Amino acid sequence: MNRRPTLLAALALTATTALTLSACGSDDDHPTKDSDKIVGADTGGEKSASPSASTPTSADRPEIELPSDVTHKFEWKKTGDPAKDAVLNDAEQRIKAVDMAIAEQDPLHEAYRFYSEGTAAAGSEKYIQEFVDHKARTTGKARYYNESVTVNEDGTAALVYCEDQSKAFNKFLETGKTNVNQATKNSYVIYASTLRKNKSGVWVTERLTSQRGSAKCQP
Repeated sequence: MNRRPTLLAALALTATTALTLSACGSDDDHPTKDSDKIVGADTGGEKSASPSASTPTSADRPEIELPSDVTHKFEWKKTGDPAKDAVLNDAEQRIKAVDMAIAEQDPLHEAYRFYSEGTAAAGSEKYIQEFVDHKARTTGKARYYNESVTVNEDGTAALVYCEDQSKAFNKFLETGKTNVNQATKNSYVIYASTLRKNKSGVWVTERLTSQRGSAKCQP
């Protein structure tokens, strides 16, 4: 997921961010979401706990806490189908967990690894490491919309969705400076992911790809 345009663009990451839409499931990264694949220090500020009321309760699920200046707006609609809604919920938690790992500067954070495995987890680790190497984290608001989810009989699912990064930026920890970039068509990213329901009942993302500038995601 390529996330904040400048550092991110400069980083051109690979796993949880935006790569080149090869399968909406490729394993990209996040920093600036300026890469091109489909697939989020002073951590300053107060932290806001994230599992929402709709999040399935489980003693094993990690608690997601983010800096107060990191927000997500999920416009994903409830489908009324328990399996599809569970896929959307766990994908949401994975996205937030990646931003938490970035804020805490921990490429191996247990939270995002709870919700991802395989190439998706490897891509997220690489993506988070880019932020650590540049002593940066995310700030601002990311919006998620235009979702499409399919649940298969074999216990897998496919999820495609868009991200609006026009109000999400890179913040450098040593200086406290935030790079505010003007929105362009590349501020809008499409992601494609493959998930599998594990033995604990969690929908784990196994593959994630992304592509910037997708016509489907433009405002």
